[in-house]
Amino acid sequence: MDKLSLTGIVLALAALVGGSVLKGAGIASLWSPAAFVIVIIGTIAAILLHTAPAVFKRAFQIVGWVFSPPASDREELINQIVEWSNIARRQGLLGLESQVTRQDDAFLRKGLQMLVDGVEPEQMRRMLEIEVEQQEKHDLAAARVFESMGIYAPTLGIIGAVLGLIAVMKNLADPSKLGHGIAAAFTATIYGIASANLLFLPIAAKLKSVIHGSSGEREMIIEGLIAIAQGENPRNIESKLNGYLH
Repeated sequence: MDKLSLTGIVLALAALVGGSVLKGAGIASLWSPAAFVIVIIGTIAAILLHTAPAVFKRAFQIVGWVFSPPASDREELINQIVEWSNIARRQGLLGLESQVTRQDDAFLRKGLQMLVDGVEPEQMRRMLEIEVEQQEKHDLAAARVFESMGIYAPTLGIIGAVLGLIAVMKNLADPSKLGHGIAAAFTATIYGIASANLLFLPIAAKLKSVIHGSSGEREMIIEGLIAIAQGENPRNIESKLNGYLH
């Protein structure tokens, strides 16, 4: 569980609600079905038009990474790779065959299988890098779904405010309705700006960070496997991979 993300979203809600109360607007002023429909439903409609189905589906598959990113222990992974290099030095690359089925990660399993099969190091590098590149490209496109939502939401908030003001203008003959109508109109603007800056854009940024971290870990795996294939000394492999810890 990413405690920073959880704390962030709690503080965001507290800032919004607390600010409304401290300013004297009250909590009730933050609720507007009309603003919700225009801004939130409108943003979802826009993103559905904007995004390919596969990308949209992937976006909501990975959104959980904001609070629970994929488990990662680079130090343990480096130790594992060094252990494999020791096995390869003692028993040859075929000695790693028993390690293949023990790996839960499909990428790691594929790389080890290539080692066992005797794939040339440069060919192995190209094949694995293509997989990393394509996975990163696909996941970043999914993260940009939330970035786009953060762009659309404020604009739709302005549209909601304008629509609200149009409704107010129709009631100019009744001054008792003007104050409430203007306040309700600007609620849509709050929905748009707050959802973009406290939710959608931070989610996109966090997902991008997680995705880049995952790609960096896979690059480390590639370097380790290539070093094993080239018969490098285990100590040299460990020293090289330790650079990925920073």
